[in-house]
Amino acid sequence: MNGWFRSGGAWIWLTGGAVGLCLVATLGLGALLAGQAVRIFWPQPLYQFQLSAPDCCEQRMLGEIYARETRPSGKGADRGTWLIINTGKAAEQASFIAIPESRIVQQSRSPDLLVVKRFSSGNEYGVLAGMREDGQPLTADNMPRALQQRLDLIDTHRRLAASLREEQRGQLALRAQQLQLQADEWKRQGQWTARNQARTQASEVELQRRYDQLSQQLSALESELDRDTLLLRDGQGVIQAINMSDIEQAWYPNRMSFAAKARHAVKQVVAFVSPASPVDSLQTGAFPAIVGTVLLVMLMSVIVMPLGVMAAVYLHEYADNNALTRFIRIAVGNLAGVPSIVYGVFGLGFFVYIVGGSLDSLFYADQLPSPTFGTPGLLWASLTLALLTLPVVIIATEEGLSRVPPSLRHGSLALGATQAETLWRVVLPGAAPAMMTGLILAVARAAGETAPLMLVGVIKSAPLLPVDGIFPWLHPDRKFMHLGFQIYDLAFQNPDSNAARPLVFATALLLIVIVVSLNLAAIGLRHHLREKYRTLSL
Repeated sequence: MNGWFRSGGAWIWLTGGAVGLCLVATLGLGALLAGQAVRIFWPQPLYQFQLSAPDCCEQRMLGEIYARETRPSGKGADRGTWLIINTGKAAEQASFIAIPESRIVQQSRSPDLLVVKRFSSGNEYGVLAGMREDGQPLTADNMPRALQQRLDLIDTHRRLAASLREEQRGQLALRAQQLQLQADEWKRQGQWTARNQARTQASEVELQRRYDQLSQQLSALESELDRDTLLLRDGQGVIQAINMSDIEQAWYPNRMSFAAKARHAVKQVVAFVSPASPVDSLQTGAFPAIVGTVLLVMLMSVIVMPLGVMAAVYLHEYADNNALTRFIRIAVGNLAGVPSIVYGVFGLGFFVYIVGGSLDSLFYADQLPSPTFGTPGLLWASLTLALLTLPVVIIATEEGLSRVPPSLRHGSLALGATQAETLWRVVLPGAAPAMMTGLILAVARAAGETAPLMLVGVIKSAPLLPVDGIFPWLHPDRKFMHLGFQIYDLAFQNPDSNAARPLVFATALLLIVIVVSLNLAAIGLRHHLREKYRTLSL
């Protein structure tokens, strides 16, 4: 046994076991998140319950079985198995209720039970009782098919209305702003002639005519959308009237085959991660948070890599090994352990109030007191995270520079190259894999940070994306959404925690996928650089 330990075999097995344990834990975490997240994408069976009441007649209820709990303590009916039933957010009672299994007299899965998913009020369960158009009942031989056709038609009208609204609020508004800027330029240059005034007035009249035309089309489409009403009979037999323009989807879960459920789940996932909602793509799904997270990490990487590499090059290649250099290295190491919220407070005070306020005073004085850069935004959040991850990049880069053999430097200098040429063509390529390692660590830490972002730009719901089709396309002054903050908001700020729990797991899984994807891209680049400059270390 002692010989086995002295030979190093024990440590190899221990290291392999630790790596295997970490791999199993990672896969288990992914499986847990995926298993909990699938509830919001995969159609769940819908049941009709008949419940016994000790002081009244039997009660009826519709819902999905969310979980089963065993309660060994309590008295009488409080003990035993309890069902956690999701009755839908639109119900007057709580969306999730707990019922002792002993109270269930009958439990059935009728194929006529319908799930209606609304844009704002959640799901509603019931039986299709009919449809109305302008108050008049609609008749059809196949009501489920007629319902789907009507929903498809409404979805087409909704998308057309969204495109018209986008033209009205985007292109026309941009054109009006350009006309105003052109008129101001002519006035400053003394070219505000009668001809230019007539051209500007004609363009304004044309814009107003197009605006009025779009307004009329939107009014007609909105009237068309408000014509249809869905009648749904709930579990108590009460008819619920639902405006069909508020319905996102409707399906019969108890009629769906496995293939139909798989297609439905794929559509739900695509709608969750893409701007597919015609009502307001910034208010539903995770696409705005995905855009904000990816942009934040990319801007942070662009800022932190040059700063970190230059600082490491100075400390390792140019600075003398004196007390000041040692103090700087100690400070860099200590900065790596500073809580992230402290960086958020610093970013708010320095970047937002001092730097941003100064920029507003110098370049945007005509828009004050409404701030442009003197308010939290994407740029300040990226700079704050760049400071947060700067020590990691500096330490990793300096370690990579120390691994470059001194003989390479001496050989390059002996051949007549300057120190700058040696650094650029020999030293930095040899340390490139270590730089990418620092970038990987920086991305892994920055993508999951939430506390500092709450102070420097992240919000729950952004009215506009930080990137769009309007020049200059990237708007660093805008506020943004972030997957980490969305997880926090869903987990701790949602009044219905049971309803938000699957969405929390889905968002967490999405964040992990994005971080892993960014890291895999950086690892691939690091491998390419290592193979490219392998001969330098030979």
